Amino acid sequence: MAASQSQFVNEIDRLPDYRWFGRVTAVLGLLVEVAGIERRLSIGDRCNVIARGERSVPCEVVGFRTGRALLMPLGSLDGVGLGCRAEMAPGQAEVYPDDAWLGRVVNALGEPIDGKGPLVTGTLGIPIRNAPPAAHSRKRVGPKIDLGVRALNTFLSMCQGQRMGIFAGSGVGKSVLMSMLARNTSADVSVIGLIGERGREVQEFITEDLGAEGMARSVVVVATSDEPPLMRRQAAYMTLSIAEYFRDTGRQVLCMMDSVTRFAMAQREIGLSAGEPPTTKGYPPTVFAELPRLLERAGPGAPGRGDISAIFTVLVEGDDHNEPVADAVRGILDGHIVMERAIGERGRYPAINILRSVSRTMPGCNTKDENRVVNRARRLMSAYNDMAEMIRLGAYRRGSDPLVDEAIHYNEPLEAFLRQDKRDVSDLAAGYRQLADVLGEAWSS
Repeated sequence: MAASQSQFVNEIDRLPDYRWFGRVTAVLGLLVEVAGIERRLSIGDRCNVIARGERSVPCEVVGFRTGRALLMPLGSLDGVGLGCRAEMAPGQAEVYPDDAWLGRVVNALGEPIDGKGPLVTGTLGIPIRNAPPAAHSRKRVGPKIDLGVRALNTFLSMCQGQRMGIFAGSGVGKSVLMSMLARNTSADVSVIGLIGERGREVQEFITEDLGAEGMARSVVVVATSDEPPLMRRQAAYMTLSIAEYFRDTGRQVLCMMDSVTRFAMAQREIGLSAGEPPTTKGYPPTVFAELPRLLERAGPGAPGRGDISAIFTVLVEGDDHNEPVADAVRGILDGHIVMERAIGERGRYPAINILRSVSRTMPGCNTKDENRVVNRARRLMSAYNDMAEMIRLGAYRRGSDPLVDEAIHYNEPLEAFLRQDKRDVSDLAAGYRQLADVLGEAWSS
């Protein structure tokens, strides 16, 4: 009862003393023009347009033109017409997370969509578009974090506060890999953003892939593909804001977002509607300005606080890993995990191409023994990959190259090592020990 009263008092305290409002003067496509309060608005401010039937449509200011404010809706514009009232929302957009949000599914506005009742409102507001921490106030990356996936733990070790990208085409297994990480990671909390996801797959991901075990220590933010672009973009900001709340309480957070590409596409729709010029592949300049602002919010926290270790998926169009969004994201993050369709087609999941993937904290985070084993395995995989065509055609003669002969001998055991069922768990120490056993190396660590 006391907690309920405290929450009610917090809600009362946040009510504004007065309201400013203007009127809708034009509606064109996704844009709503508002006059009367344009001098009190700035980019990113919120307004609530009151549609027919007193339905409130939240909107965001995305630009100004000929003395009018340009708004884009976070909901449907049905019932919005000339003369409708547009009320200026108080203050900046904030979310008030709480520990009770664990195990819940919310939308881009921080509202519950899982049918489990209202959410507990926290006391500390986190801005939706929070600024990244100052570079000089951040800790360095911490010790290795256990991801529960052998291929990542051994060949692409990730440290606390590191940011990695999963680059893959559609249907290669990104969502399944994310669910394995959420269930098996040693992080205290997982915050998962499903941006522009297919509506059919959301419940499937939560119940089957993530499961009760993973969901118990996770918060899932969902914006499906049919929602307005502002909702899809805000879902990405909301994911980071919730992660920042748990980070500031001193916990280790694993933040996962699927996908950054759909965030960029939503920003492209917003920018083009507001009149920005299209540049590379139709993406306006704000896309490449917003990407680092979003991705830099993850990473090590200030001393005395936790860290946000982040994994962002990138949906590469046409399996082209050099398309503009993939290229921009790769330059911002601290490593990339490349998943390839051809590897999945031959039945090895997760379909990670170890040779094309890199973690920028390696080899510095490993011991000498760990680096020795990993480097030998990489040399063998590289030698086999270089001669793969000749080996398949039968053109390679055994004895021509001792390294290739060794690579052929160890190819199947290494493939079996990299293969992992989505319900299997492999910890850090066991992964290195198994890899050493595969290669016949002595292991004392």
